[in-house]
Amino acid sequence: MRAAIFDAFAGPIAIRELPDPEPPPDGVVIQVGATGLCRSDWHGWMGHDADVHPPHVPGHEFAGRIVAVGPEVRGWQIGERVTVPFALGCGACPQCTAGNQQICDNYYQPGFTGWGSFAEYVAIPYAAANLVRLPDEVSDVEAATLGCRFITSFRAIVDQGRLRAGEWAVVYGCGGVGLSAIMIAHSQGARVVAVDVDDAALALAQQMGADAVLNARMMEDAPAAVVEITGGGAHLSLDALGSAETCRNAILSLRKRGRHVQVGLLGAEGGQTMAPIGRIIAHELEILGSHGMQAHQYPRLLGMMAAGRLQPGRLVQRTISLEEAPEALEAMGRFAQPGVTVIDRF
Repeated sequence: MRAAIFDAFAGPIAIRELPDPEPPPDGVVIQVGATGLCRSDWHGWMGHDADVHPPHVPGHEFAGRIVAVGPEVRGWQIGERVTVPFALGCGACPQCTAGNQQICDNYYQPGFTGWGSFAEYVAIPYAAANLVRLPDEVSDVEAATLGCRFITSFRAIVDQGRLRAGEWAVVYGCGGVGLSAIMIAHSQGARVVAVDVDDAALALAQQMGADAVLNARMMEDAPAAVVEITGGGAHLSLDALGSAETCRNAILSLRKRGRHVQVGLLGAEGGQTMAPIGRIIAHELEILGSHGMQAHQYPRLLGMMAAGRLQPGRLVQRTISLEEAPEALEAMGRFAQPGVTVIDRF
């Protein structure tokens, strides 16, 4: 198979011919129809994720068709169109048996703990607990937008953040995660403030449903501006970028008893950040993490898509070939491309 692979962190990414994968006994091989480029892939290439060990094939947001099935797999057939969450639960540990496969004790992550989907084929284990059938109405490109950013944002906004109609949400960072969160918050009947440093990203945020946008580069105190716009602070804040500054500012944008959800990964320079503990205590704020979404929750999301309430395909700003993937992945460190980029030609 053809795949994008790197032999060293932050080193050259090459397109090579590699052996086709075999299905694990409890897994399948999927012919990749489309796969998204995510900043998490960039973090893995840079060496910020302890699960990644070169040589390595990145990629974790994908959809395609089953082409091989392991001997222990039941109920899945060659030819079925599927996607999977980016964090695959084993189905047997205490977390999985409680329904929390997204924080499985024995998790498997394509593109991190194993080779990923920047390739013609990808093998995954734990098929029974993780495969999601795709309806004909959902294309591979649209399904590839779900795999990390959209499902992460969906669970962060709806389940962890408990956002309700009429509340205010503020989203720091208008990349793929942030734009997804804005669309989802808008679909819940909430009002949204979007914060970024790029006018093109903020324009996209308005298209996705943001009621107000702020360019943090053009002001001294973005949290104060959020508090003024929302009449006392947001009910829910989300750091979709992942930096010490955006994490702190998102928390400072909350009203009393507000809720902050952190989904942006902090790079090596900000892996530990000093949260405003005094404010958290005095205002009784909730600080939450959110890590993906379980496969058994996908029908709720797919139902909203079928009803037209959510259109994640609108996030796709560019589709590229596998040959273009190395340059596009390297550019993610510069936040050069707004919206979502998807590989759909292999």
